[in-house]
Amino acid sequence: MAISDDLSDYIIAPDPGAARLTRAVEGLDQTGAPTRLSVVEERPLTIFLNSQEIVTAMTIGDYPEYLALGFLRNQGMLRPDEEITGVDFDEDLETVVVRTAVETSHEEKLKKKTRTSGCAVGTVFGDMMEGLEEVRLPQVEVRTSWLYDLAARINRTPSLYLEAGAIHGTVLCHRNRPLVYMEDVGRHNAVDKIAGWMLSTGEGADDKILYTTGRLTSEMVIKTAMMGIPVLASRSGFTAWGVEIARQVGLTLIGRMRGQRFVCLSGAERLVWDADPDSVPVEDRKHRRKSAQ
Repeated sequence: MAISDDLSDYIIAPDPGAARLTRAVEGLDQTGAPTRLSVVEERPLTIFLNSQEIVTAMTIGDYPEYLALGFLRNQGMLRPDEEITGVDFDEDLETVVVRTAVETSHEEKLKKKTRTSGCAVGTVFGDMMEGLEEVRLPQVEVRTSWLYDLAARINRTPSLYLEAGAIHGTVLCHRNRPLVYMEDVGRHNAVDKIAGWMLSTGEGADDKILYTTGRLTSEMVIKTAMMGIPVLASRSGFTAWGVEIARQVGLTLIGRMRGQRFVCLSGAERLVWDADPDSVPVEDRKHRRKSAQ
C-alpha cells in the first residue's frame, strides 16, 4: 500500500497552527545573530472529580476535557461503567470538573500517589498497580507491514513537534491507519487525552495499536494495558520495569522503531512477519521532515 501525506485517515490530527499552543520567542543563535522561533506553551490545568480537587497538570492546553477524563480513567478513579453526568471546562480558571451520578471519594488514593519518570512530572496512584492483575488483553494479529506503514505516516504528519519541538506525541491506530494523534509536554498527558477520547466516543480497544514517540516506561505500559490496548509501539527505547510489566500482562511491546529496524521484547506471538525489512526505506538522519519544506 502506498504511503501518502493525506490526513484524511485521521479522526483527530495535530493542528500546529492552533492559537495558544505556541508563541514566538526571540533570542541569539550560536553566532550571536538574532533569531526567532516558535516554542510550545505550557499552562496548568486543575482537574476536579465532583467537588474534590485531584491534580494540577502542566499541559499545552488543547482537549482539556479529554485529558481530564483520560487521567481519571487511567488512574482508576472512574470505573468503566461509571455514569458521567458532565464535563465542564472553565478557560479563565483553567479547571475541568468531571461530574458523576454517584459521589466519589479518593482521599486514600491521593495519599498513595507516586511520582514517576514521566516528562512534566507524571503520577501513578498506588493501587493502580493492583488493577493489572485483572487485565486480559486480546490475542489479535499485528502485521509488521502495518508497523512500518504507521511509522512512515506518523513521522510525516504535520505536528507541533515539527513546528516547535519539546513535545511528545501519541497516536491511536487501527491496523496501518492512524486515527487520533495527540501531543503534549508530557507523554502521559498525550496518552490520557486518547483515553478520554475513547471514553467519550465509546471506541473499542481490542483491535488497536498505541504508538508513542516517548520511552516505553512502566507508566506507559500500565496505562496502555489498563486501556485494554494489546500493542504499544515506540521509536524510543525501553525501561526494564516497563518490559517486565508488559510480559506480566501479555502486552506486545515494540521499541526502537527507526526505518527498517524495531525490537519486540514482549508479546511477539501476535506478530505476523509479512514485510521484508530490506524493502523499507532507510530512515534519513533528519527522520521527521517538516511538511512545509
